[in-house]
Amino acid sequence: MKKFYITTPIYYVNDEPHIGHAYCTVLADVFARYHRLLGNPTYFLTGTDEHGQKLQDTALNKGIEPQRYCDDIVKGFKETWRKLNIKNDDFIRTTEKRHIDVVTLILKKLYESKNEAGQSQIYDAEYEGWYCKYEERYWTEKDLVEGKCPECNRPVQRLSEKNYFFRMSFYQDWLVDYIKNHPQFIQPDFRRNEVLGFLKQPLGDLCISRPKKRLSWGIPLPFDEDYVCYVWFDALINYISAIGYNHETGEFEKDWWPAVHLIGKDILTTHAVYWPCMLKAIGFDDDKMPKTIFATGWWLQEGAKMSKSVGNVIKPLDLVDKYGVDPFRFYLIREMTLGQDATFSEESFIKRYNSELANDLGNLLSRTVKMISSYCDGKIPDCDGKIPEFSEQEKAEQTLDELPYLQVKQLKEELNAFRLNNAVDKIMSFVRSINRFIEHNKPWVLAKQNDKLELNRVLYVAAESLFISAVCLHPIIPSKSEEIISQLGHKIDSKLFSGGLKDWGNLQPGTKIKPGESLFPRLQKVKPETENSEKGEYISFDDFKKADIRVAEVISADKVTGADKLLQLQIKIGKEQRQIVAGIAKNYSPEDLIGKKIIVVVNLQPVKIRGIESNGMLLAATSGKKLVLLTTDMDIESGAGVS
Repeated sequence: MKKFYITTPIYYVNDEPHIGHAYCTVLADVFARYHRLLGNPTYFLTGTDEHGQKLQDTALNKGIEPQRYCDDIVKGFKETWRKLNIKNDDFIRTTEKRHIDVVTLILKKLYESKNEAGQSQIYDAEYEGWYCKYEERYWTEKDLVEGKCPECNRPVQRLSEKNYFFRMSFYQDWLVDYIKNHPQFIQPDFRRNEVLGFLKQPLGDLCISRPKKRLSWGIPLPFDEDYVCYVWFDALINYISAIGYNHETGEFEKDWWPAVHLIGKDILTTHAVYWPCMLKAIGFDDDKMPKTIFATGWWLQEGAKMSKSVGNVIKPLDLVDKYGVDPFRFYLIREMTLGQDATFSEESFIKRYNSELANDLGNLLSRTVKMISSYCDGKIPDCDGKIPEFSEQEKAEQTLDELPYLQVKQLKEELNAFRLNNAVDKIMSFVRSINRFIEHNKPWVLAKQNDKLELNRVLYVAAESLFISAVCLHPIIPSKSEEIISQLGHKIDSKLFSGGLKDWGNLQPGTKIKPGESLFPRLQKVKPETENSEKGEYISFDDFKKADIRVAEVISADKVTGADKLLQLQIKIGKEQRQIVAGIAKNYSPEDLIGKKIIVVVNLQPVKIRGIESNGMLLAATSGKKLVLLTTDMDIESGAGVS
């Protein structure tokens, strides 16, 4: 069992959380939950960065003390994480005594020590340069873009003042060699190359102080009471102050280090350059550097980065209130390839939700519990007192995309390589293959044939595979996964999500299942009520008469392989026989349809659906998730016209 320590950035509390904050925190939560699921001791840290010029100015403009302002904003962050079902082990604030004490002692240690070349680690010097108070950074002339800050495009001011500097340049050669020799240190690889490219230029020393006459809201320097610590030097130390770093012994109160840092790509330099140099100067050996610094992408809208000034920021709780917590978490993890940018749109959200959560996972649960209720007296089936398993042929052919025990093994491999999107893709592919397994084995036919032993085997394999899928999806959609587990009659036990998942046989035969509500009702983007009337979207009576609508009799019906909602029907229209494909499998089983009289539009151009020709379209009424076929109220011969 390998210990796993994961952190988010500590978020600057100058405003309420947005989707970027939510993504990184949900991502860290998912990684932490997966490592717990695999039995690894895990520690998950998040928190807030509460010092600096911007916070001081914002608080003063509001007429309140900076600490009170921070306290109010932090409540919003904590409430957001609670609503997003984030299970962090710790939440650190840079205004806490435990953090301030560690920062103060590290500053004192560095000020009093020298590097291997006999130079002071921290020294004072006069500095003149361009300063951006919004980014709280100094810039050289060549850094500026049209005379403005290259980060926020705001005006800068010329400053000349005494400050204290950390001799970061001394560690440049060491850092380049370390990055080259430790390919996992900075991920993805193209970010590693980006940092190495940055380090081809001479690395300057880092200004780590701000005069109190200009900025008083910060941690005072222990060696000069007229200065406070630069916010970034202060903030980075949270990763070790939270777990009780002892500057004298170099040990930790909580033995979790080294960490995996999840960060946004815009703070890569501070984490991949400043932070390792700071740690090296403090006395950390090479084997005590952070395990991995992983830079995530940005969420875009219409190709542009979300920005409060542009007005395109998405508030996570708005989406949670509209669609629910688990669908929101699923979309964040599923839509973005880790490390790349992703574009958010409501259309893509609804498409992802309907295709994978409603059609694949929700439908699988619904049909599985329905068949167990109908064919097995509502109990998890067995085979003569044994736990049913795959047949030898199914094992050899790997009937499901991956047998469950291989699924969990591959999950470990993908997580260790930070390929979370691959892991989720394999789980959802596994879910779809369970649906295909059901289609192939046709439990409804086995029930008619009274083949009880084979019926029980098929339904147990389906239910157990669904159970394993639910546990594997628990880190992403914890509440909905627990609903699946509960409907399958299994007790919700925290041990199950801490290394307690068996390769096979988690469901005990004879256990009563507990069918519940639809897990993921389909979503539709609601159009304005007046849209159709304003556009005048009417048809004439002559246009309506062009539709040839007739009564048809269903001769046979079969499921379409690999399609959860499609049925292939053979119908008789008078003396003519035709084939149509209809999306009604969620509402009607094949055996329910044989002999039924339905209403069909017969003069539509034939189309191919899943490679099967469909020559006509049946008519049905829908309301929400309910669908009812249109029929006649009295018997009438097939082929009769509808007028």
